[in-house]
Amino acid sequence: MSNQLETRDGFQSKWGFILACIGSAVGMGNIWRFPIMVHKYGGLTFLLPYFLFVILIGSTGVIEEFALGRRAAAGPVGAFGMCTAERTGKKTVGEGIGAIPIIGSMMLAIGYTVVLGWIFKYAFMSISGGLFSLGTSMDAIGGAFSMTAPEAASLGEALGMMVQGGIFGIGNALWQVIGLVVSLVIMALGVAGGIEKANKIMMPVLFFLFLGLGVYIFTLPGASEGYKYIFTLNPAGLASMEVWVYAFGQAFFSLSVAGNGSVIYGSYLSRKESIPSSARNVAIFDTLAALLAAFVIIPSMAVMLGEGINDVPGGPGLMFVYLVNVFNGMPGGRIVGMIFFICVLFAGVSSIVNLYEAPIAFLQEKFNFSRVLSVLSIGIIGCVISIMIQPWTSQWMDVVSIYICPLGAMLAGIMFFYILKKETALSAVNEGHNKKIGGWFYPLGKFLYVPLALIALIAGAIYGGIG
Repeated sequence: MSNQLETRDGFQSKWGFILACIGSAVGMGNIWRFPIMVHKYGGLTFLLPYFLFVILIGSTGVIEEFALGRRAAAGPVGAFGMCTAERTGKKTVGEGIGAIPIIGSMMLAIGYTVVLGWIFKYAFMSISGGLFSLGTSMDAIGGAFSMTAPEAASLGEALGMMVQGGIFGIGNALWQVIGLVVSLVIMALGVAGGIEKANKIMMPVLFFLFLGLGVYIFTLPGASEGYKYIFTLNPAGLASMEVWVYAFGQAFFSLSVAGNGSVIYGSYLSRKESIPSSARNVAIFDTLAALLAAFVIIPSMAVMLGEGINDVPGGPGLMFVYLVNVFNGMPGGRIVGMIFFICVLFAGVSSIVNLYEAPIAFLQEKFNFSRVLSVLSIGIIGCVISIMIQPWTSQWMDVVSIYICPLGAMLAGIMFFYILKKETALSAVNEGHNKKIGGWFYPLGKFLYVPLALIALIAGAIYGGIG
């Protein structure tokens, strides 16, 4: 295994790894879902359980997935195979199970490729002035997004629409290809030369720009009403099971525990680095990014919409319709919109790079493909399928997020806490750490985190998605 590590690409610095992991975690959920959850469930009434779950998942699931990947120096297939090999002497079963998170990562990346195309188009429109020229007409703004993101009731209908309309005659295929090519170039340059360097630029800029937007929004009349929403605490609301379920779902999916991305990034981490401290930093900065988004979006909506803020939905409609209306109507709105969509673009690229990395690494590990050939192969598959499913993107993403992602997280947890021997698991966590992790870690992960991953799967099916 040591020889494998010597020749394997990897992160060159602790902060390069942390920023890449933050980039994988900071995604659309932080921007188009978290602020709406905070508003809908009463500010601190939602944030308190959310913070609790971030601490729990960050100190168990995130550590576990990083340690699993680093111990195996491989993605989910190799890591799960390592676990069953230690327990039974055979790695085949583990490798077969490890394919599930790889499939989940690929499917999520394909859906995200569609979203990335929307982001690239809107970032360009915000810079060129095309977005600002739509004014505050909801018909014009909604119509522009409907043309960008057509909808179909079934996959068959979606495929029929794409064939009849022509691949580039319907939807947003051109910008989708552009966004994917940019991401693939970063991945082709390697872990240290591409992913690490890109995130060292994108993540600090994202935080700086979001912070600047937050300061500017603070100066606008009416923003104070937005802060009231954020800092509301309704003790009775804490008794609501729904609040806790959605707070858990938001934390679970925001921290990207799915048995794929965190495992593969962990496999690139030097054995000299501390996994617990890295996991802590990822959880902290992911939460800060979500809070910054909330402190930009909720006061912005309060400034322009007043009580109308209560009628704003989450999801793509928030970002590509309602916020365009909000930004276009406020003082300095063109600049605000431009900065906002640049932030979103950085978040989108960093996330999709992580999602595609697991299947790319799988081709390298299992079939000895070169880095460039792996990127090209996965990129072509992702490009073709994502273009064809455009009108069915929402349903596609629901299937993956509701069923496959929590299943992947649960399987990774089972492999680490139940299949891998306890001493091996703890050794993997403690390597590079100045002192041994507390005795709380193993039982908390085994008896609370893993069952919670199962609950995420069940609750998602019941509620139609919780994250």
